[in-house]
Amino acid sequence: MNWQRIIFPIVGAVFVAGAWRAAGWPGVAAAAGGILMWALLHFTRLMHILKRAAESPVGHVSSAVMLNARLKPNVTLMHVVAMTKALGELLSPKDVQPEVFRWTDTGGSHVTCEFAGGKLMKWTLWRPPVEDGEAATPAP
Repeated sequence: MNWQRIIFPIVGAVFVAGAWRAAGWPGVAAAAGGILMWALLHFTRLMHILKRAAESPVGHVSSAVMLNARLKPNVTLMHVVAMTKALGELLSPKDVQPEVFRWTDTGGSHVTCEFAGGKLMKWTLWRPPVEDGEAATPAP
């Protein structure tokens, strides 16, 4: 159960009620204005992230290894989209939990992320095997 969907409206109502008790209608107006400003800031951030992601190819990331290093459990899908600057390639059937997305870099490495309820549960990094001729040689 997502407690944020219950707690945030209750906290907002308590904030407005406290403003009413402290300052009457001007307090309610100030509290409602603060809540509205907070909501608009989050909406603006969301639109900025989605605009940047719309300009990138779906499922592409500059470095899958760096993405793998920066991922943490329980971050939201929107946070991962903000990190990658691209929407992930959907691998699971639409609207089926858990959702599985993949981001691939130009070298063929990819990170496959599993989201349950919009939160990152687990992820795996896959790197293509290195052939003998492609192995890096130490610098002299």
